[in-house]
Amino acid sequence: MSMYAATTTVPITRSRAEIEDLLQKHKATQYLTAHDTERGVAIVQFKIQNRIVRFTVKLPRLDDYAKLRSRKGSTWSPPASDAQKQAKADQDGRQRWRALLLVIKAKLECVENGIATFEEEFLAHIVLPNDQTVGEAILPRVAQVYEHGGLLLPERTSVAE
Repeated sequence: MSMYAATTTVPITRSRAEIEDLLQKHKATQYLTAHDTERGVAIVQFKIQNRIVRFTVKLPRLDDYAKLRSRKGSTWSPPASDAQKQAKADQDGRQRWRALLLVIKAKLECVENGIATFEEEFLAHIVLPNDQTVGEAILPRVAQVYEHGGLLLPERTSVAE
């Protein structure tokens, strides 16, 4: 299976601008797009319907391509040069920004067309008051439930018994 936009030539700056335009169109009252080189992530955060939503996507680093080898014809050559690794990292970065645009656009279209509510579409990415996303907070518990059984959330107990 091939990845969406695997061979895109669209610059990251254009994908970021398209995301910002999309968020403006959908009346985001706050938004940002960022590239955190130290953490190696792309971040898109916005506020719509009084909810803050954050997507954090891992971006490729040269170290990720340590075993990358270049291909010449039907034979494999020695490990790729730093320039080849950088070109691959740049391509993968462009692909991830395009995919991020597609995901956000699809979710907003689902909401706009009444297919799902805003909360249903963005639940895992909604930012809680402690700066964690709902996904970061709850996914470890989901894994525990699958592994050991039990309830996802504790049963409510009545205080007035």
